[in-house]
Amino acid sequence: MSEDRSLPQRLVREIDTSKLETGNVIAFLFICTMDSASTILLPRSWRRNSMLMVNLLAVAGGCLMGFCKIAQSVEMLILGRLIIGLFCGLCTGFLPMYIGEISPTALRGAFGTLNQLGIVIGILVAQIFSLKVIMGTEELWPLLLGFTIIPAVLQSAALPFCPESPRFLLINRKEEENAKEILQRLWGTQDVSQDIQEMKDESARMAQEKQVTVLELFRSRSYRQPIIISIMLQLSQQLSGINAVFYYSTGIFKDAGVEEPIYATIGAGVVNTIFTVVSLFLVERAGRRTLHMIGLGGMAVCSILMTISLLLKDNYNWMSFVCIGAILVFVAFFEIGPGPIPWFIVAELFSQGPRPAAMAVAGCSNWTSNFLVGLLFPSAAFYLGAYVFIIFTGFLIVFLVFTFFKVPETRGRTFEEVTRAFEGQAQDANRAEKGPIVEMNSMQPVKETATV
Repeated sequence: MSEDRSLPQRLVREIDTSKLETGNVIAFLFICTMDSASTILLPRSWRRNSMLMVNLLAVAGGCLMGFCKIAQSVEMLILGRLIIGLFCGLCTGFLPMYIGEISPTALRGAFGTLNQLGIVIGILVAQIFSLKVIMGTEELWPLLLGFTIIPAVLQSAALPFCPESPRFLLINRKEEENAKEILQRLWGTQDVSQDIQEMKDESARMAQEKQVTVLELFRSRSYRQPIIISIMLQLSQQLSGINAVFYYSTGIFKDAGVEEPIYATIGAGVVNTIFTVVSLFLVERAGRRTLHMIGLGGMAVCSILMTISLLLKDNYNWMSFVCIGAILVFVAFFEIGPGPIPWFIVAELFSQGPRPAAMAVAGCSNWTSNFLVGLLFPSAAFYLGAYVFIIFTGFLIVFLVFTFFKVPETRGRTFEEVTRAFEGQAQDANRAEKGPIVEMNSMQPVKETATV
């Protein structure tokens, strides 16, 4: 996911761009298809082994893209992108769910943020290696795309030493003893009775439910509100404008007057990584909802500053520095909340039964909005100029208001507690819309929240 974003645009000019754009569209459709397919695969699949098997796709896709120039084959590049699209779609479902299921309640948000940290580190590494002095040349750029193989091989070597999800073993496979042993090893304590009992309660509830499909998520009153929240949080990540900044950051910095914009882009990648680490330490202290609102609000202010500075930079040279600063702070606020939180909060809003379908819907929403921003932003920027970021300001304000009124705080609460709260809202549909959320956000968790 990371290296493809950082491929220098000058290096693809020699490629038949019409074919490449077609490949982009097909790859996007493949991502969404495979993300939706995880609805079928996830409930039945061993979490660890599934991640191990999909690494074969990363190796295959990386090989095709890495050797496409030697073979003088645009088709190999497109096929490689298709396979990487398949890989990304499946990973979008597998990884956040596995992390959420092996994490203790008190640290679930912090561990969930590690998923985003891995993504931003990958982006930063790809940005650095795409420099002309390293691999950003016409001869070496295919090898940069082939780097997908390296993390896949490393993960394949490490996964056999990782435990299977204890929730999957107990709830889906009824292997209580194995689940108990894994929990004792993960938690470092022999007393895991409370966690086992919570899983048993969820298993009993799941046995009384029919298998939840994507359509059922929207039909059932119990699932409708959490799935809408999940979709909106995913949209808040992509429609915030962050990918517009990263896809076209070099051009934006150039317009702002930076002589070597590629280095400013790498600087944004460094800020991206640093503030993901900051979020790692804040998410269990401040909570998901609070950090998400802080991030959205800060990004809205920065997008306004970016617009003003781009409009005035020709009249005032110092406005270029304001624009650069606004972009860097924009990225920082993104990683405080909208960057990591939507990836793992979906798993927190659903029990074991509907969780796979919910992850698929949320992931497809994320990839769809990501694709649309990348597709439409150049045209919007051409016609609107600096005012294009006002569009994102509007989205950010809408998502901020939605988060304030509709998104519950899940910090320190078990999956069962969150599920019961939504079911309680569904049973009393005549309440005012704000009332249930206030009640849920004021609900005291059973366990004390640990700090990182």
